[in-house]
Amino acid sequence: MGLEESGYGGLVLEKLSAVNTKVGDTIKVTHNGQEYIGILMPRAQIGSDSNHLVIKLDSGYNIGIRLKPESEIQKIRSPKKVKHPTDQGAPEVKDDLPTVTILSTGGTIASKVDYKTGAVNPALTAQDLYNAVPELKDHANIRAHVLMSLLSENITTSDWSKIARAIASEIKNGVDGIVIAHGTDTMGFTAAALSFALQNLPIPVALVGSQRSSDRPSSDAALNLIGATDLVGRANTAEVMIVMHGKTDDTFLYAHRGTRVRKSHTSRRDAFQSINSSPLFKIEGSEIVELSTPILRRDIERKLKLKPKFNDKVALVRTYPSMDPGIIDYLRENEYRGIVIEGTGLGHTSDNLDQAIQHAIDADIVVTMTSQCIWGRVDMNVYRTGVKLLEMGVIACEDMLAETALVKLMWLLANMKDTKEVQENLTRSFVGEIELRTELSEYNLQWEGE
Repeated sequence: MGLEESGYGGLVLEKLSAVNTKVGDTIKVTHNGQEYIGILMPRAQIGSDSNHLVIKLDSGYNIGIRLKPESEIQKIRSPKKVKHPTDQGAPEVKDDLPTVTILSTGGTIASKVDYKTGAVNPALTAQDLYNAVPELKDHANIRAHVLMSLLSENITTSDWSKIARAIASEIKNGVDGIVIAHGTDTMGFTAAALSFALQNLPIPVALVGSQRSSDRPSSDAALNLIGATDLVGRANTAEVMIVMHGKTDDTFLYAHRGTRVRKSHTSRRDAFQSINSSPLFKIEGSEIVELSTPILRRDIERKLKLKPKFNDKVALVRTYPSMDPGIIDYLRENEYRGIVIEGTGLGHTSDNLDQAIQHAIDADIVVTMTSQCIWGRVDMNVYRTGVKLLEMGVIACEDMLAETALVKLMWLLANMKDTKEVQENLTRSFVGEIELRTELSEYNLQWEGE
C-alpha cells in the first residue's frame, strides 16, 4: 500500500516520505527520548488526527504515536514476499490422509487486516484461510470453498439453510469430514441449526472459530483449525460439533456437541463450554480422546436427511422485573409463530405477563420456557407460578439451552404441519439437545482455580 492510500498526511506523511517507507515496512521511531520499533500500519480513517502514526509492535499490539517536528523515523526493512503453497500449485493428494472440506463463512478465523482502516474483516477467499495455515497439508487433503464472508452477528436463518445445503453437497461428493470456519459470536446458534437440519449424518461436521485474529501472536486460529480438521478426518463420530480451545494455553482442544455448547466468555480462548453435558472429544496434539459417547458413529453408507428450512418468526424473550407485557402482545400482533421465554429459576415469569402469554397461546403461538440459569433444567411443577404457566399451555424445555430451544422451534415450525405436532416434538430429543436427567457432575466451570 502506498502512502497516498494509507490515510497519513501532514507532518507524518512528510517524515515517512523522507525515508521512502510505506505501510508494511519495519521502522524505528525516536520520540521524546524513547525508541519504538514496529511495522507501519495504516492510519484509521475514523477518530484520528493526521499527526498520529500507528505501528504494530512485536507483541502484536498496535500503538499510536503523536509525532512532533523533532521526532525521527528510520526505515529498517521492507517485508519479505511470502510465497504460499498455492503459489506453487495445488498440494499433492496423499492417499494416506483423509479428505476434508473447509467451508468458509467469515469471522475472525477467516480474517485479515483491512489496511485502509486497520480493522480486522472477513477474508475474501477460502484460499486466504488455507494460506494462513499451510500445515494443514500434513493433516488432510483439503478442499476449500468460500460460502460467504460474514461476521457471525450478520448471519441469518437463510444463511443456515445455505450452509446446510453446501454440507449436503460436499457429503454427496465424497469427503471424510467437513469443517465450517465461522465467527464465534453466533457459532452456537449455527451449530444448533445444522444439528437439526442435517439429520442422519454419515460423517462428522465441526464448526471452528478463533477468539484472536491471525495477526496476533496469541491467535488460536491455526491450532483450532488443525484440531477441527484432525477430528472430522479421523474421529469415529457423525455429529455436528464445535471445536475450540480447552484452556487458555495451547494444551488441548474440546469438541462440544452442537446443541449443548455456549460461548461463555467474551475474549478467553477457552470461551466455549458444554452446558449440562461434557464435551464429546479432547484433542491434544495428535491424540483424539473420546469423553462422551456420540449419538451416531461414522458410516458413509448412511443416507443424509436434509431438512434445511427455518421459520424466523420466532422470538427469544428474557424476562426481567417490571417487564412490560406489551412486548408479548407485540409479537402476537405481528403474527409470530413461536416464543421462547428465558424465565427465572426453574421456569417462572412475573404474574403481570400471564394475560399476554395466555392471549399468545390462544392465538396459536407456541410458547416455551427455558431458564436464565446456565446450568440445570426447567421444572415448572415445583412452584405455583410454574404450574400456572403449564396449565396455560406453556411447554417446558427441560434442560435445553435457550439458544438451542429458539433454533429448534424455528426448525420445527418450518418442517411440521400444525401447532400440535410442533408442541409434541419440542420435548423429543432429536440430536442430543435434551437429556432425561442432569448430573451434578456436569456443573463444572473449567476456569475454576485458574
